[in-house]
Amino acid sequence: QVQLVESGGGLVQPGGSLRLSCAASGSIFVINAMKWYRQAPGKQRELVAAITSGGSDYYADSLKDRFTISRDNAKNTVYLQMNSLKPEDTAVYYCHAVLTPVGLTFSYDYWGQGTQVTVSS
Repeated sequence: QVQLVESGGGLVQPGGSLRLSCAASGSIFVINAMKWYRQAPGKQRELVAAITSGGSDYYADSLKDRFTISRDNAKNTVYLQMNSLKPEDTAVYYCHAVLTPVGLTFSYDYWGQGTQVTVSS
């Protein structure tokens, strides 16, 4: 009943910036946490950043100085601002949400379809 739709990916030159967004829609729910993962060719999926409903954030150590996660609770949307992009940032970026439908007492995990980020000259 919930959909996560990512957008904002594309082709960017090294040193450039992109802003990814992930909007959750569907049934009424409360988002407990939203995360960004990425998966590069030949590599395992890795956690990029996460943010809780209270605004606490987490970043992979190698990315914390370049990436910023934020959220707009009113829009049920999470953003990932990516600056100083490097070729090794090339990957499919996935939004992941942990949410609780209103009226229930347990949480569900939802994944977006992914958006491609390619960093190349």
